[in-house]
Amino acid sequence: MGKGDKYASLAEELLGKLGGASNVADAAHCMTRLRVLPIDRSKVKMEDIKNTEGVFGVIEEETIQIVLGPGVVNKVHTEFEKLLEESSGDLNLNEVASKNKSEIDRKNAKPFKLFLRRIASIFIPLIPALVASGLITGITKAIVQAGWLAAESQLAIILTVIGSGLFAYLGILVGTNAAKEYGGSPALGALAGILVINPAVGDISLFGENLLPGRGGLIGVLFAAIFIALVEKQVRKFIPQSLDIILTPTIALLITGIVTYIVFMPVGGFLSDAITTGLLNVLDFGGVVAGFVLGAAFLPLVITGIHQGLTPVHLELINSIGDDPLLPILAMGGAGQVGAAFAIYMKTKKASLKRAIGGGLPSGMLGIGEPLIFGVTLPLGRPFLTACLGAGVGGAFQAQFGIATSSIGVSGLPLTFLVHPNQIALFLAGLFISYIAGFIFTYLFGFKDEMAVEFK
Repeated sequence: MGKGDKYASLAEELLGKLGGASNVADAAHCMTRLRVLPIDRSKVKMEDIKNTEGVFGVIEEETIQIVLGPGVVNKVHTEFEKLLEESSGDLNLNEVASKNKSEIDRKNAKPFKLFLRRIASIFIPLIPALVASGLITGITKAIVQAGWLAAESQLAIILTVIGSGLFAYLGILVGTNAAKEYGGSPALGALAGILVINPAVGDISLFGENLLPGRGGLIGVLFAAIFIALVEKQVRKFIPQSLDIILTPTIALLITGIVTYIVFMPVGGFLSDAITTGLLNVLDFGGVVAGFVLGAAFLPLVITGIHQGLTPVHLELINSIGDDPLLPILAMGGAGQVGAAFAIYMKTKKASLKRAIGGGLPSGMLGIGEPLIFGVTLPLGRPFLTACLGAGVGGAFQAQFGIATSSIGVSGLPLTFLVHPNQIALFLAGLFISYIAGFIFTYLFGFKDEMAVEFK
């Protein structure tokens, strides 16, 4: 069977266990998870999905999140979408999805968790672009710092322009996704982003002071983009259909522009300053203790899937102070897990468990932790906790030395290229300390082979 057949077969098997195409309201994917919104959860064979070969784990949230691993999930999602399209003739999926999503939200959702998931939905599609731009920028800075390439050379300038472009116009992409997430027109969301980052904003004087382009950062953009989506939907209710294309976007943009400059940019700036100052104070005063707590707490956030909701916080730190001291600390979560997985591999005699670890370790070391979380440590129980402890030790080390990144991207070894060049050795030291701590805690206290009853 070819690789394409393999992914198609897995997609077909999962669709069947999800209750068939008629039971799927929506499907999407992130870096490791196939996210499916079912119509009737009683038709979903959850245990069968968990036991499917190739599935590392399942998270039951607003959507059913099936962990397949990086690379694989993209291909399975493509085949999954083909199957849905072939079976969609008699279905109005948008109508079903809207109805079912409202019902799920009413029964199961808590407002704060829903808000974080929506933030994650805005930023998850941007991750490939953020990773690519961050790595190009980080590698370029590293080779220039090492003296292998002159900063004024055309090659260095070209690489810098390629890597930095996203961050100059990120507000437009965030605005596009935010408006779409809240039911508005993506193009109007892009305009909301432009309202904030437009250099001409500096010519506007309000309350005796000129506005600062970009003031409020991505928080201001989120406010403006969500607002313009809501205004658009409300205005559309009162505009004749024949005039909708002319009046609705015009009124929505005009209202949003005025509110953005009077309210959203100042409020966004205040919140941005508060978040930045608060986090920096926590790290300054909490030191290694804060680093330990933050590092140890990150893996539980990954389980919920809402860790992506932290993306605007990372980006706002970079926007406000020029770098991000939080990301290296949180990245230790994956490192502690890698160490725990190595310890289990050394102790277990179960071939299937060794295969699961062997399949998840490479991606784990490259910053994709879900295969090891849901395929190894979480099912075993105690190793997940010892992995968190190992992560805390590494987080304390990163906090102690103030390690920071100049961009955001995948954690693990690739994050090395985003750390300030003069801190690379210290970051790697902290990473290996997390590996070692996770290994020791798990080897001594976290795992006995009889715990692996699910592995043959």
